[in-house]
Amino acid sequence: MKIAQNSVVELIYELVVDGQIADKTTADRPLSFIQGTGSLLPKFEKSIEGLEPGGKFAFTLTPEEGYGTWDPERMINLPLQAFEVDGVLRKDLLVAGATVPLMNAMGAVIPAKVVEVGSDSVKMDLNHPMAGKTLNFTGEILIVREATGEELTNGLHGEKCGGDCGSCGGKCHGGDGEQKEECCGEKGKKKEGCCGKGKGKCHKKEEEK
Repeated sequence: MKIAQNSVVELIYELVVDGQIADKTTADRPLSFIQGTGSLLPKFEKSIEGLEPGGKFAFTLTPEEGYGTWDPERMINLPLQAFEVDGVLRKDLLVAGATVPLMNAMGAVIPAKVVEVGSDSVKMDLNHPMAGKTLNFTGEILIVREATGEELTNGLHGEKCGGDCGSCGGKCHGGDGEQKEECCGEKGKKKEGCCGKGKGKCHKKEEEK
């Protein structure tokens, strides 16, 4: 089967940036996603479209095709109080070069880099770590199959549950990150096996009302 819209794809890749390996996956922990659903960079998906299991790829994405150019307007200053937890300042987070997860106005978590810590504020860089970088990908396709209806509805890893997946806290996968197809039952009701290999909060099967 060839990679096309709504194909479930598993692949391994190596990403080289500025002559150094920036990221890679392995056969025992491959990258898996549903083609054409916005999971990956559009040009990445376009570059592997039509490949079959065993097919190899090698392509380069410009900054514009990847994570965009570096934007000075994405440099912000936050008050020190923003880094307090229960009234205690998290000094361990306030280290130049550290990456801190921040929540934007839409509730999405974005990584931000600490640039400078002042007496009453912290300068943060909200640009993607790969902004302005040329991305060189090589890799191989491992598996291609059609996505199930449930996977298309809930996402391959349950990311479309909308925060409601029964008592599993909206996580349609195990605590180890391994998704279970049976996690999200009809209309978001939990089903047995929701918590993957047993990590996290697992639940016994209950009758659906």
